Amino acid sequence: MSNTKTAGIIIIGNEILSGKLHEGNSFFLASELRELGVSVRRIAVIPDEIELIGKEAFDFSKAYDYVFTSGGVGPTHDDVTMAGIAHGFGVKLTPHPELEGFLTKRYKDILTDAMLKIALVPEGTEVISFKEMRFPVVVFKNIFIFPGIPDYLKNKFSLIKERFRSAPFYLKRIFLNHTHESLIADILTETALDNKDVDIGSYPIENNPEHCIIVTVESKSEGAFKKTLAALKAKLPEDIIVRVE
Repeated sequence: MSNTKTAGIIIIGNEILSGKLHEGNSFFLASELRELGVSVRRIAVIPDEIELIGKEAFDFSKAYDYVFTSGGVGPTHDDVTMAGIAHGFGVKLTPHPELEGFLTKRYKDILTDAMLKIALVPEGTEVISFKEMRFPVVVFKNIFIFPGIPDYLKNKFSLIKERFRSAPFYLKRIFLNHTHESLIADILTETALDNKDVDIGSYPIENNPEHCIIVTVESKSEGAFKKTLAALKAKLPEDIIVRVE
């Protein structure tokens, strides 16, 4: 699957690491990107520290086609994502005229220095704006910088998501019951070894009377996907297969 676009997600915030807030943005982004045909290769959760943000952003940018950050882009002292990215790439933090104009128009007479901090971005930053957005999406190189507030992130991502779409993943789930993973492990291992272009997963499910295991078959190659799915359906005992969907 060498043609698969890759992504890394960086969640930024002391409040996540301390357990003060529940983190759902990485799950949302990973799910959405998978639907778009993008493979998320790594998710990092890091504190509000400029040097660490810079290092992670730089490393992720080099390693993956797309990088998505969440958090640390507000007006307060602990919002240091922009400064961190600028530090990591060795560029200046500078006011973006389009963002300053947006803030001036939106807040007019109540505009403060703290609000203007939101317009400070790494030099070379671009912005993507739609009328449906409360604030534009900020993009530095291949890094898409999102706020940590889930509703804001979801709204922004939904408006730009199509730019990430690539060849889809083919996916089917085989629901099993009246068995245990240890009893099907050899079948899964043998099938996986024979089909290198296909990902096979096995996930036990607790307290579900209908099924106790979900086996997933996933690939970018339609031919390999169909071959593997057929092989598994043939090898697994017919009486434990609840359904395939």
